[in-house]
Amino acid sequence: MKSGYTQGLRRVLLIFAIAFELGAAVSPEFAQRREKLRKEAPDGIVVLFGAKESEDLHYGFFQESNFLYLTGWEEPGAILILTSEPDKDDPNAMEKARIPREILFLPSRVPSQEKWTGRKLGPLDSNAADVTGFATVMAAEQFETRLRSFLDVYPGIYALPGAGTTLLNQLAPLRAVLDAAAPLATLRMEKSESEISAIQHATDASIDAHKAAWRMLKPGEYEYEIASVMAGTYMMEGCRRSAYAPIVGSGPNSTVLHYSKNSRRMDAGEVVVMDVAGECGNYASDITRTVSVSGHFTARQREIYEVVLGAQRAAIAAVKPGMTIGRKTPNSLYKIAFDYIDSHGKDLRGQPLGKYFVHGLSHHVGLDVHDASDTKEPLKAGMVITVEPGIYIPEENIGIRIEDVVLVTEKGARVMSAALPVDPDEIERALAQGK
Repeated sequence: MKSGYTQGLRRVLLIFAIAFELGAAVSPEFAQRREKLRKEAPDGIVVLFGAKESEDLHYGFFQESNFLYLTGWEEPGAILILTSEPDKDDPNAMEKARIPREILFLPSRVPSQEKWTGRKLGPLDSNAADVTGFATVMAAEQFETRLRSFLDVYPGIYALPGAGTTLLNQLAPLRAVLDAAAPLATLRMEKSESEISAIQHATDASIDAHKAAWRMLKPGEYEYEIASVMAGTYMMEGCRRSAYAPIVGSGPNSTVLHYSKNSRRMDAGEVVVMDVAGECGNYASDITRTVSVSGHFTARQREIYEVVLGAQRAAIAAVKPGMTIGRKTPNSLYKIAFDYIDSHGKDLRGQPLGKYFVHGLSHHVGLDVHDASDTKEPLKAGMVITVEPGIYIPEENIGIRIEDVVLVTEKGARVMSAALPVDPDEIERALAQGK
């Protein structure tokens, strides 16, 4: 019965993920985002370049996240132009009114290449507008000509740093290319209901991955074996890839913040940090748990664990609109966690533990695991952040990190990853049940 239920659940999750991706480009939410960004580019044009087809056989194609956020388009080589609304007193208002408010440029089809990478939608395909959600679709080969004509009436250019900016500087050497990253980050920080649902899906699949790892964890296993079962679990639930390289660090590796070699044999009596999560429907999650390889924390491991857990609980209790996540910003959640760690517990020399908390407490989560954001900006309802204090003591081979995904609400917070135990007693019981 349990097996049938699990298989049915996986099918539902897979259907959800596929439906999300197939319907992405034509969702009205993307057009609404473009309209908001257009208002942040007065008397100018916004130019964004999508990702190109990768020749690295280690990776498939994944769209550049800002381009995906605005278009939902997941094929390579596309270019987006948005033009600002003309002011009624603008002397070029009539000319600007004749220019499309948005254009999606697509590469022309190359049948010989499609034999290798699959058929792509071309700008001349009759269904291009319906499939992309753009009324105006043109060939990418027309981009430079169109850009020059737009610059005759629009003085401002907004773009993201990178290779695209280099091309724009070549095409318009006398124009300053303004950075579009800040207004895009402002938009991306506040998540819509559909985005929150996608992050929750990724989080639920990632929780199942951690539980699967706990069931197989035992001395003698290799870190990569744990990483593989975790990645396989969330991929079976509709995730196309890991949100980041899985981090499974045991013993001395638990003290290395972004350790990802995952090659060590795990021994009895050690802790293992598992910072692993999937990306489903293009949205990431980010979860870390630290558990005992043997199934029971030693007295010292539990002592450090309790300090980290206390710091996390103090910070999560303080999450609400108006707080910030920077280290030195007003109303800082980081300061709450750091002060807790620095006033609880000691190292082997009797010194406070604050110096062993060596990274930030939080980052935003969305299309990227470290999503576009401004850490100085106060939190608002609808933002999704991590809360992840940690203590890393190399001389004791003890690294403890606890990380959860948290949705900021109107009055406080909701822990989206709360279904994965965090209390040390609950973790030990779960580990025992898996044996």
